[in-house]
Amino acid sequence: MLSFNSKYFYLALLLLITEIIIATWAHDAFIRPYGGDFLVVILIYCLVKSFMDSPVSPTILGVLVFAYAVEISQYFHLVNLLGLGNSKLARIIMGTSFSWTDMLMYSLGMLLVLIIELCRKR
Repeated sequence: MLSFNSKYFYLALLLLITEIIIATWAHDAFIRPYGGDFLVVILIYCLVKSFMDSPVSPTILGVLVFAYAVEISQYFHLVNLLGLGNSKLARIIMGTSFSWTDMLMYSLGMLLVLIIELCRKR
């Protein structure tokens, strides 16, 4: 089950660099709030597939459940409950505000992955 896939790994690195660029320089009303959330689940998917030879559908579902869980933790202010409210890094990684739009972006990101993976198999 554990195996290294360089294509997914390099794609994950490219997506990570893109996410860093978005977080650092995109201060707009579209790319940062929507694009970053759309891409982050694709990044996580590629990272998982870089090191695990797992089936597409369960991997997509697992990434989506993970992303939803992180978003739901924001609804309950988990960062503050864990006493990490003053940690900038924790606030960036875990997030601080729940949004249904984020959930939609995660879903659309995983839908794109599913479409691409289905097309690759043909």
